[in-house]
Amino acid sequence: MPNRIESSIDARGSDLAIMHLSGRLDFTSAAEVKQAFAEAVANGYRRIVVNLGNVSFIDSSGLSALVSGLRTAREAGGDVRVAAAGQQPSTLFSLTSLDQVFQLYPTVEDGVNGYE
Repeated sequence: MPNRIESSIDARGSDLAIMHLSGRLDFTSAAEVKQAFAEAVANGYRRIVVNLGNVSFIDSSGLSALVSGLRTAREAGGDVRVAAAGQQPSTLFSLTSLDQVFQLYPTVEDGVNGYE
């Protein structure tokens, strides 16, 4: 299933977590990612670093899922950071000016450290 997205949460404290995504973040997987954000915030993780290092492709639906996650986290008093985005995701963030909305970090650890 080439359009499958895998997600996992790596807790880094009481309200900080890394969301690891792997695969294609597109129309077929966007709802799953939105749900992952909702569950993470419901479990108390208000500050989330999204690891895009293993995401090969993002489309507009995928970006919408990330924006939805950002909104969910901010409504809970938190934020979402994006880390390790590859060439296609980085280009899309730039073209859509979402690099002005999300704080982008070259590595996951940089994103985690950005919260401190």
